[in-house]
Amino acid sequence: MLVGYIENLGSDRKIIEHASMRLDILFFIGYDLDEELPWHSTLSRTRKLYGEDVFLSLFQKVLSLCIAKGMVSGKRQAIDSAYIKANASLDSLVEKQVVADTQTFLDELNENEEDQHIVTEQNKKLVEEHHNWQKEAYKGMPGHRANEKPENDEDGNSIRPKYLSNYTHYSPTDPDARISTKPGKPRQLNYSGQISVDTKSHVICGAMADYADKRDSQSLPAILVNTIDNLKPHDIKINEVLADTGYSSGTALKALEFQQIIGYIPNFGQYKPTREGFTYDPENDRYICSQGAYLPYKKTYADRKGNVKKHYRASSLNCKKCTLRYVCIGKSNEKTIEDTIDKAYYDRMHERMQTDKARIMRKLRQSTVEPVLGTLVNFLNMKRINTRGIAQANKHVLMAALAYNLKKYMKYAERERNRRLLEVKKTLETACLSSFSDFLLIVFRFLGISNRILMPN
Repeated sequence: MLVGYIENLGSDRKIIEHASMRLDILFFIGYDLDEELPWHSTLSRTRKLYGEDVFLSLFQKVLSLCIAKGMVSGKRQAIDSAYIKANASLDSLVEKQVVADTQTFLDELNENEEDQHIVTEQNKKLVEEHHNWQKEAYKGMPGHRANEKPENDEDGNSIRPKYLSNYTHYSPTDPDARISTKPGKPRQLNYSGQISVDTKSHVICGAMADYADKRDSQSLPAILVNTIDNLKPHDIKINEVLADTGYSSGTALKALEFQQIIGYIPNFGQYKPTREGFTYDPENDRYICSQGAYLPYKKTYADRKGNVKKHYRASSLNCKKCTLRYVCIGKSNEKTIEDTIDKAYYDRMHERMQTDKARIMRKLRQSTVEPVLGTLVNFLNMKRINTRGIAQANKHVLMAALAYNLKKYMKYAERERNRRLLEVKKTLETACLSSFSDFLLIVFRFLGISNRILMPN
């Protein structure tokens, strides 16, 4: 398996074929020239039999070698992610079965509940939104009605719906794979590979796989704990974390402060550090407009996306008499402002990101973790997983990171060895020149020749 990642081979068949033609690989895996290699399916079965803890322990072993060489400081980590192509096609997608009668489904849940708890209205709302969303998403799509046949292309293949979602479709081939895409890239079934790189020598200190439909900010606490656990046996504590805007969220910022780690993460685009024409009064938890009217705190609620917000609203009597009414609120009766409940975390991060050090950290992150991800994807077989399931995807990311660290360790050890050899060579040359000079002085003294003639200066 290790040969497959070092040689950038994405197929077990190719690994066996490649190894049979390479004497150095045969020597490495302990096979003689006339000894037959195992069948390729042996690799697949063995990979499934070994647990994730085996691959994690191997990754930690190689990481410990790098730490012993002084390659890792661990105090500053750069975190980023990349999509990994799943071993499943969009053609394998099937539609999720949505319950036709939502209320009947909820009643059955209530009947089967051991403690006779009533299903909350929030759960009912989620199921209804799912059902209604599917109806809207399928409008105009081929084959979305029961009495309508799906359209076929000129080759007779059924046309895939233009809009696919993880809410409405899944792949029975690999149920853990998720539909995802990036700007300018086609939709496909992916996993998300998360890595944490030390900024000193670009050694990977944390690696894991996650579901591709999760935002990077949702994966940050997990990759952070993963990295902390890998460095903890070596008494290395993380002080700073560098990441891009995708890792910005209230939960992520809370996780950093809980671990007492300083983060350098640009806030996401919807964040507003100030409100033009309004001043926040933290003592009374209210906003004050430029005309002196108050917008006190009214309530905390969750929007349709599940974001918890604080609602501030002015009195309609104050807004009615205001000269800036039509510029400020238009046809509304009163001015309202909404803030996330985690605004204090965003404010502290915004203040930190305005410093000169933050600009240096942004460039450092780009020059650290992005080249590492490019190497993993293009040269160490992390682009596509040839197995299925989130557990197998996690092994895949760990092995790619292990191969990267191992190659980096060997190059570092070679440079260190060459440096020491150069030092020994210089020492020997100096010693030889000194010994030869002493020898000449003894000879000339024996012959009675003055040192001034030999070395007038």
